[in-house]
Amino acid sequence: MERFKNVSFYYTLLLMFIVSMAAKYLSQIPTLKLFGHLVIALVIGMVLQMFTGLKEQVKGEIPFISNKFLRLGIILLGFKLALDRLLSEGKKTLILAFFIVLFMILLTYYMCRLFKVDHELALLSACGCGICGAAAVMGVSGQLRAKTDNSVLAVAVVAILGTVFTLIEVGVKPYLNLEPYNYGVFTGGSLHEIAHAVAAGGAGGQVALDTAILTKLSRVLMLIVVAIVLVVINRRSNSDAQGKMPMPYFILGFIAMSILGSYVSFLKPLTPYLVDAAYIFLGMAMASLGMSVNFKVIKERGLRVFTACFLSSVILMIACYLVAKFIF
Repeated sequence: MERFKNVSFYYTLLLMFIVSMAAKYLSQIPTLKLFGHLVIALVIGMVLQMFTGLKEQVKGEIPFISNKFLRLGIILLGFKLALDRLLSEGKKTLILAFFIVLFMILLTYYMCRLFKVDHELALLSACGCGICGAAAVMGVSGQLRAKTDNSVLAVAVVAILGTVFTLIEVGVKPYLNLEPYNYGVFTGGSLHEIAHAVAAGGAGGQVALDTAILTKLSRVLMLIVVAIVLVVINRRSNSDAQGKMPMPYFILGFIAMSILGSYVSFLKPLTPYLVDAAYIFLGMAMASLGMSVNFKVIKERGLRVFTACFLSSVILMIACYLVAKFIF
């Protein structure tokens, strides 16, 4: 509780809030929309850390904000997941999401290891590519107690690749010969971030957009499963982790908010505001992460993980196209 008596804590909190709000509004600019709120907040944080005096003032509070506000943001993000709609309309997309996440995590992880990427960074990158981008990386990194540099690098790689593949999928759309529904399955199944799925799905019209969001949210739901599985695996495979690897209680909060948002009628009008709050808190966590980044590590290790994730993303895009074309 000593932290809450320090002026530096409130100064850092206010600074991260301002950065997150700035990122929120910058993400509405058409040329920046593809990058999304969270990635822009990360980049602003990385820029701010170049101011040595500022970094010294806030460095003691950064880990707390990055950790706690990440969990708070993920809990509130549960309101975005419409369980009632997923269970009524998205049975096929839930099955697809399960196989995409399983396939993509395994493929990306082993591809990264083939390129001599270390275990932790490979796993973070695999979860980011396989589930839901930056939010998945940050959610899993908390469970793994990952190094900050690994988390930042994984977020950066996933964000860049998601943007590149969004542009590719929108560009090749006229040549795919897919109906709007199938195009939505294709984009929602193959792109990394919700923002990317929205951008690419929207290019196919309202039906494609709705389907892309539904498919993407089905993948987001898999974050719950993956976070719990990782805890179990780590506890069984490493005796030192016994009693130390935390259970992802924030994931239980995520589930609870999903249920409340889907089935408690008076909360439904509040859902957009709660989701906005979730992204503001996540943006604060990302800005904090950006202020902790080690640029030397990114320069030394970035190319290998980027290449591995690029190749796995190409395979995912082709696989999702074939599934959307011939199965859905």
